[in-house]
Amino acid sequence: SNGSIRLHQMTSEYPLMQWNDSTNGQPVIALQWALTRPTVFFVLDASSNIYIWDLLENDLLPVAKQTVPSENVVTMTLLGEPEKTNGLLGIALAKESGQIDIQYVKKKWALP
Repeated sequence: SNGSIRLHQMTSEYPLMQWNDSTNGQPVIALQWALTRPTVFFVLDASSNIYIWDLLENDLLPVAKQTVPSENVVTMTLLGEPEKTNGLLGIALAKESGQIDIQYVKKKWALP
């Protein structure tokens, strides 16, 4: 609820990493790991901002931030085929009106 993100290992109750205030205090609505690249995850906050984290590139801050204009995004999910190496990765965004928006991610964050 405060924008903090914690990375846990299944064998420990203590986080391996913790990023406080990672969304400028906005609640995290959704978080998903990339299906095609294990070091990348995506975070959606309550202000319809999507943060892209690539832990190989920077483990302190997101590598990109994209604001979805005009309408609140209520949830997101990732689309891709992990067994294929074509680098296609999409984000499906569900908006408050019921509209679904699908966007493709740059290959540098999608390639295995």
